[in-house]
Amino acid sequence: MQRSTERFLTTHTGSLPRPDDLIRMMYAKEEGVPVDPVALAARVKAAVAELVKKQADAGVDLVNDGEMSKPSYATYIKDRLDGFGGTGNTFVYQDLAEFPKLQQRVFGDPGRSRRKTPACNAPIKVRDKQAPVTDADNLKAALAGVKAAGGFMSAASPGVVGLFFRNDYYPSQEKYLAAIAEAMRHEYETVAKAGFVLQIDCPDLAMGRHIQYAGLTVPEFRKRAALHVEALNHAVANIPAEQLRMHLCWGNYEGPHHKDVALSDIIDIVFTARPSAISLEAANPRHAHEWMLFEKVKLPDGKVLIPGVIESKSNFIEHPELIAQRIGRYAKLVGRENVIAGSDCGFGTWVGQAAVDPDVVFAKLAAMADGARIATKQFWG
Repeated sequence: MQRSTERFLTTHTGSLPRPDDLIRMMYAKEEGVPVDPVALAARVKAAVAELVKKQADAGVDLVNDGEMSKPSYATYIKDRLDGFGGTGNTFVYQDLAEFPKLQQRVFGDPGRSRRKTPACNAPIKVRDKQAPVTDADNLKAALAGVKAAGGFMSAASPGVVGLFFRNDYYPSQEKYLAAIAEAMRHEYETVAKAGFVLQIDCPDLAMGRHIQYAGLTVPEFRKRAALHVEALNHAVANIPAEQLRMHLCWGNYEGPHHKDVALSDIIDIVFTARPSAISLEAANPRHAHEWMLFEKVKLPDGKVLIPGVIESKSNFIEHPELIAQRIGRYAKLVGRENVIAGSDCGFGTWVGQAAVDPDVVFAKLAAMADGARIATKQFWG
């Protein structure tokens, strides 16, 4: 994990807005319309180059491929693994269930409504070993033309795969998670061998509480979360902890979120995960107060926090002074060298997501870089 002892670095959660023509091609692919694979691959590669340059131009230090090749941060695995072909999954978001009109609006999003989440109905195994190799090659090529402190790539955690894809095959959730972990190991290790930091996306450890495990008590959910971390740790056992980061998320949708599990209820379990850096939502109205938790909870040695200092669902461009304040709150509690500025979540979580205007996204990232510079002057002089 890239660190600095001289200034606050900046990064983001992973997904970024895709170009309109790439969105159209990926919509067609998801709907079963024939798409020229060569043309699609070429457009993805070009889009990665475009997005890496935009990140660098905005002042982002730790950049990625924007997840250009993936229909969403989790559902892409159906194209890379065998075993998923059952009937589509349905989801009940506990917070949205109380507000049916809002639920209809959220679920009616053009991108969300196109997501395919077939259940697991056969043994899970790797089908496309080349896909993560191509992703890594695209990012390497894009980085060759810009100045950046480092690169990272994202992958779905075993637990979030188990959240989105219902288990209709394995005899228990434990065996299902173990099978996912073994299959995802190839992608994880491919990214690491390419020299990039691997980010494991883990909404299951937070969002899972009010979706997959809404019927459980918090103590019961904690036991499930611990199983998810165990599966994750097994899958990344061959990767140094310093080359791993994880993203904790309560769901990147504009909902009430009043059913979100508190960070204080899960932070000790999150700390048991191997990744050295923890990216978490810290700017939105439901979780912006939780920086105070670190007044009582000590950050384990070797861990780094990547708090979200800009929102991922709002077109407001945060003032750099506010961003500096948010960075500073964490720096005072866990140490300036242990804080990297980030975003709450992705800006293109699934193809076609348009909560934030694409041009505003990069203005927000630039504001984050400005805020990091202000905070750096305050903490380093």
